[in-house]
Amino acid sequence: MKKLILSLVLLASLFQAKADEGMWLPMLLGKQVYNNMVKKGLKLSKDQLYSINHASLKDAILIFGGGCTGEIVSNQGLIFTNHHCGYGAIAAASSVQNNYLRDGFYAYNKDQEIQSQLTVQFLDRIVDVTADVEAGLKGLSWADRQKKLQEVYKSITDKVADKENGLSGRIYSMFKDNQYLMYVYKVYRDIRLVGAPPESVGKFGGDTDNWEWPRHTGDFSIFRVYGSKDGKPADYSKENVPLKPKHFLPVSIKGIKDGDYAMIYGYPGSTNRYETSYGIKLKNEIENPSLVALRDMRLKFMHEQMIKDPAVKLKLASDYAGIANYWKFFDGETKQLTKFNTFGQKQQFEKDFAAWAKGKPEYENIFTEYDKNYAAWTPYSKHRQYLREGILGSPLSAFASSLIALETALTKADASAADIKKAMDAADAARKTFLAAEDMPSDNNILAAVAQAFHRDIDKSQHPAGVYDSLAKYGSLDDEATYKKWAKDVFANTMILSNDKWSAFASNPTAGVLQADPAFAFAATFVKNYNTKYAPLYTAFVSKNNELGRSYLKGIMERDPKAAKKMYPDANFSMRVSYGNVKSYQPRDAVYYDYVTTAKGILEKYVPGDYEFDLPSKQVELFKKKDFGQYIDTARKDLVIAFITTNDITGGNSGSPVIDAKGNLIGLAFDGNYEALSHKIAFDKDLNRTICVDVRYVLWCVDKLGGAKNLIDELKLVK
Repeated sequence: MKKLILSLVLLASLFQAKADEGMWLPMLLGKQVYNNMVKKGLKLSKDQLYSINHASLKDAILIFGGGCTGEIVSNQGLIFTNHHCGYGAIAAASSVQNNYLRDGFYAYNKDQEIQSQLTVQFLDRIVDVTADVEAGLKGLSWADRQKKLQEVYKSITDKVADKENGLSGRIYSMFKDNQYLMYVYKVYRDIRLVGAPPESVGKFGGDTDNWEWPRHTGDFSIFRVYGSKDGKPADYSKENVPLKPKHFLPVSIKGIKDGDYAMIYGYPGSTNRYETSYGIKLKNEIENPSLVALRDMRLKFMHEQMIKDPAVKLKLASDYAGIANYWKFFDGETKQLTKFNTFGQKQQFEKDFAAWAKGKPEYENIFTEYDKNYAAWTPYSKHRQYLREGILGSPLSAFASSLIALETALTKADASAADIKKAMDAADAARKTFLAAEDMPSDNNILAAVAQAFHRDIDKSQHPAGVYDSLAKYGSLDDEATYKKWAKDVFANTMILSNDKWSAFASNPTAGVLQADPAFAFAATFVKNYNTKYAPLYTAFVSKNNELGRSYLKGIMERDPKAAKKMYPDANFSMRVSYGNVKSYQPRDAVYYDYVTTAKGILEKYVPGDYEFDLPSKQVELFKKKDFGQYIDTARKDLVIAFITTNDITGGNSGSPVIDAKGNLIGLAFDGNYEALSHKIAFDKDLNRTICVDVRYVLWCVDKLGGAKNLIDELKLVK
C-alpha cells in the first residue's frame, strides 16, 4: 500500500501541473484550465483569450525576431518587448558617433524610426493535424518515419501557404510525437526601431544581477510594425504604413498588489519536463559543467577587451550577452537539479513505471533500451561540447570551419566553374560579415585556450590525427605558453585575416591553398574528425532517445488517463499561456523577498562609472527629486521598477506581456530567479518566480527620462 501511494505521489509531482505550473495551449484553455484561471482571479471569457473568428488576446502577441516574444500596445502597431530582445537591432543601428546602445534612442515622430532586419509573426490559427501526419507515416519504422517526416509536414503546410498575404504554416510535435499541431502565422517584414533606454538602464545590473531577485533592470525596447497600405506584409518601403492590429493591449498604471492575478502569453522556447534520470545524469555530470567552463573562458577574454574600448564593447555586446545569459543559467540549473535530487525522484518514478509495464510488450523494455543508448553515447558527450562550445567558440575557428563547403566545391570532380564561383562568392560575403564582428585580441586568446582545453580534457583516443603533433613544435603541450605562441602564429598567417592574401586566393581559388591555411587546417580537422566518427553516433543516440521518449510518454498517459488530462506538452516555441499571481517568497531561512523593487533600490545599487551599475545622470537627479509623475506607486510613494509572479516561463518568453485579470498590460517578463533554474526540467511550485519589469517604469523611462511623450499619447492608459 505504501508503495502504491508513493507511486501516485510521484506521478502527481513529476508529470502533472501543480500550483502555477503549466505552459498551456491557448486553443485548449477551456478544456484544461479555464476554471482554475477564474478561481485565480481571471475576469475574461474563453473567447477573449483565444478565438479564430473574433479579435482576442492572442492577436496582440507576436514572435519577435528569431527567439523572443512581443506585444502590440497601440492601434498603430507599436510593439513592446525586452531590451535584450531588441539588442541586436539597437546595436546594428548604432555607431560610435550615434551610440544608441549606450545613450538610448527615441523617435519623436514616425519619420525618425529606424529600419531593422527584424521580422514579427502573428498567430492566425491553430489546427490539429495529428491524423494527417500519422496517415502520411502509416506503417513506417521509426527510422523511416524520421526520414519522411519533413516531407509529410510540407505536404500539409503547403495547403495553407499564401505568399501574398504572408501566411505560412509550421507543425509542432507535442507530447514527444504523440500529437501534431499546425500553427499558421502571418509574417511582417518591415519592423522599425522606435525606442530604447540607455544600456545602463536596459542592462542595469549586468551579469551580476542576471537570473537574480531583487532586480532593477529596465529591460524594454520599442518597435513598430509596418505593412502595405492595404495592411499586407511587405518589404521595407517609405510608402508602408503602421499596422492596424486586430487587437492591442491597454496599459494599466493602476499598480499591483501581492496576490493579484497575472497571466503571461508568449513563445517559450524549450523545456524537457518529461526527461529521464539518464538525461539528468548526463546533463549534471558532463554537458552542463563543460558548457559552463568553456563559456566562462570565452567571456573572460571578451570582457578584458570590452572594458578597454567603447568600439569593441559595441562590437561584441550582442554576442557577449548571449553567451553570458546561458553560462549562468546552466550553472544554476545543475545546482538546483542536484539540490532537489531531481535525478533520484526520476529514478523512483521510472522504477514504478517499470513495475507497471511488466507484461506489456510495448513498454516493458523501455529502460533497458535507455540504459544501452546512454551507455553507447556518454563516452563521446564531452567531445561534442568541447567542439561546439570550445573549438568553434573561437569566432575565427568557427568561420574557418564554414569554409569546408568551399573546399567541397573545389574538390568535387564534377563541379562546374559556376558551382565554384557560387561557393567562393558565398564565402567572400560570409567573410565580410565575420570581419565586421571580429575582435582579434580576444579571439586570439580564446583560440589558444580552447585548443589547450580540448587537449587536456578530451580522451586522447578522440583527438583528431596530427593536430597536436604539429602544435608540439611550439613547446610542451602541457604549457599554456605553447598554445599562445601557436595561436599568435595562426592569426599572423591565415589568409582569412589578410585582405591581400584573401583577394589573391579568391581570384584563383584552389583546394591546396585553402587546405594549407593554418586556421582552416585546424578548424576543419576537428569538424571532420567529429563528423566522420562521432556525429553518426550522436544522430543514432538522439533518434533512439526520441523513439523511446514517444513510447514512454504514451505509456505514462496510458497508465493514468485521468492524470493525462492535466498534462501539458513541453515548450517548443509555440504560443502558450501561463497563469499565476504576483507573489513574494522566502528562498531560505530568515530571508524574505518582497514582490516589487523600487527606485530607492536602484539608487542603493548605483555606482557611478561602474560597468554594470552606472546610471544616466538625469535619472539619478529625477529619482532623488522623486519626480515620478503619474507613474508613482501611491501606496509606496515610490516608482516600482520590477515585480515577480508565479508564472511558468522559459527562454523565448523574453518580452512576453504580463497581463492582469481584465486583459491589461502590467509588465514585461524578462527573467527567472536563480533558486528555480531547474525549471526546464522540473518546475518548483514554491520557489519559481518570473521577474518582470513594471510597465510604469517602462513608461517613466519613455516619458520622463526619454522625453517621448508622443509614444505615451499613443497608448490606451488604464488609470
